[in-house]
Amino acid sequence: MKFVDEASIRVFAGKGGNGCLSFRREKYVERGGPDGGDGGDGGSVYLVADHSLNTMVDYRFQRVYRAESGEKGRGRNCTGAGGADLELPVPVGTTVLDEDSGETLGDLVAPGDRLLVAQGGFHGLGNTRFKSSVNRAPQQTSPGSEGEERSLKLELNVLADVGLLGLPNAGKSTFIRSVSAARPRVADYPFTTLVPQLGVVKVDALRSFVIADIPGLIEGASDGAGLGIRFLKHLTRNRILLHLVDVAPMDGSDPADSAASIVRELERFSPTLAARERWLVLNKTDLIDETELADIEASVIDKLQWSAPVYSISALAHDGTERLCQDMMGYLERCAEEEAANPDLIVAEREAQQAMQEEARERVNLLRMRKRGEMSEDDEDDDDDHDVEIEYAP
Repeated sequence: MKFVDEASIRVFAGKGGNGCLSFRREKYVERGGPDGGDGGDGGSVYLVADHSLNTMVDYRFQRVYRAESGEKGRGRNCTGAGGADLELPVPVGTTVLDEDSGETLGDLVAPGDRLLVAQGGFHGLGNTRFKSSVNRAPQQTSPGSEGEERSLKLELNVLADVGLLGLPNAGKSTFIRSVSAARPRVADYPFTTLVPQLGVVKVDALRSFVIADIPGLIEGASDGAGLGIRFLKHLTRNRILLHLVDVAPMDGSDPADSAASIVRELERFSPTLAARERWLVLNKTDLIDETELADIEASVIDKLQWSAPVYSISALAHDGTERLCQDMMGYLERCAEEEAANPDLIVAEREAQQAMQEEARERVNLLRMRKRGEMSEDDEDDDDDHDVEIEYAP
């Protein structure tokens, strides 16, 4: 099974059934008159958010979907059967776009959300509908209308409250293992995380939030270096970004320069995303003494001109992680309370998420256009195929 976060499909709604031309013909019944029934409505196509799905791999193999057409009307004023609607399950967090116009049709962000993407055709009218005092034997009927057809692009942005950001081997996977039951791969080489990882952080019995780890960025990621920037779009739904910085990198690089390179890549990818609430987390503090840590912290803050919260932790030793999780939970609860008191904040948040997704879409498409001359069409088709490692763990 593969992790696929984008798919293009074409959907066809059903055609409406034609009206029937018929006259009543029974022995001993005079002036039977018209009795042609209407056709049935064509089936519509809906997308439905399904919490049991976390990938769009099925839509990479079958790309055309058709709803049933309505049946034609019959005599004796019998209406044709309507075509059955077609419901296509998609993962929660799917954004649906019209591929021809680029218009965003909707966002499926809660289990059970249902989005109409192609309206079925309207039924045709039988000749009974056209009878009148001056037209006792109408010969006209109307055909059913064609159903809508659309080319759709489905984009999955995983749902999480907190997103982890940083260089490879900054300790993001170790952190998510430390604070949740998720068990992503951890090793002493870069790019051990190839697809987004999700874990549920349980602060206490009735308080929890979802945290997401994406593959690490490197300098030049916005130009395709490393794993590129494709997975950054999964941070567009997060309310907090945690920027993890390795204070004792194995290659001896300067933590301040490393942190600055990530900020530059983030700003090139999406200025709106770069302006989101972002906390600085200095990780692996168990490897250095307090004096050296203070110097590194001052250097990073000065390099980034940082004014947001700063935390020092050791994810491996579970040092400082509990306080960080409590503070994140408190921030998320305050956001929820403010939105409940002021609905305008919900609208503003949706607009911000849409802006981030549009900026992300433009940047990723630009990068793909640059690479198009360097790879075959078959290679591009396999661009999104990775082993599934997404896990929601309590």
